[in-house]
Amino acid sequence: MSESIDMPTGLRPPHRLAQLGELSLPLDLVRFGMQWPRLVTAPRGDGRPVYLIPGYGGSELSMRPLEGFLGRINYDVADWSLGRNKGSVDRDVARFTAVAEARFAENGEQPFTLIGWSLGGIIARETARLSPHLVREVITMGTPIIGGPKYTTPGQRYARSADIKLDQFEREVHQRNSIGFDQPLTVIYSNRDGIVGPDIARDIYNPQARNIRVDGGHLGLGFNPKVWRIIADTLAGR
Repeated sequence: MSESIDMPTGLRPPHRLAQLGELSLPLDLVRFGMQWPRLVTAPRGDGRPVYLIPGYGGSELSMRPLEGFLGRINYDVADWSLGRNKGSVDRDVARFTAVAEARFAENGEQPFTLIGWSLGGIIARETARLSPHLVREVITMGTPIIGGPKYTTPGQRYARSADIKLDQFEREVHQRNSIGFDQPLTVIYSNRDGIVGPDIARDIYNPQARNIRVDGGHLGLGFNPKVWRIIADTLAGR
């Protein structure tokens, strides 16, 4: 798809001030409370099946608020059913694909919209690439698309726990990204993300990608009413 794109260079993890900004999550939640009215007019859904995939270290519980919202506006929402995301991407893509295949057979072979937060977005993207019959659309929130974990705040810790070499992994991620996929893709990223900075959370590989910037920290993306409204409008084709 985009094999001619050179591997990006000169990237760095988020600035220390952005990292400290993640501590303002309680203030963000207060600000978010003032934005809830924007959800009252969110378009109703068509009942299509949706999967929610949590980020690194998160479980299904982290996606419950978004799951409740999408259920209320008439989507058939399910979590990924695999517990805490421990960062084993290839293994989790295989495990999640098995879960999705079973539901796919049960629901009359309707493809899914996959919504992934942070590393969950990588799992969503890889599932779309490797099993296109299962995936109707992909939406990611604060996902480290470029470079994998290398330029994220917890990158070094993740590399140690997963026993990977970041430079080599960066090249492998670029090669996978360069293959691309065809499904509609909405990429939501934050201008002050202290964990996955905006430089690596945008998609430069897929021509159909819509990169949408929002305000707020990484830890608040799953609770941000503006993000929820973007998701609702995207699902409704707006």
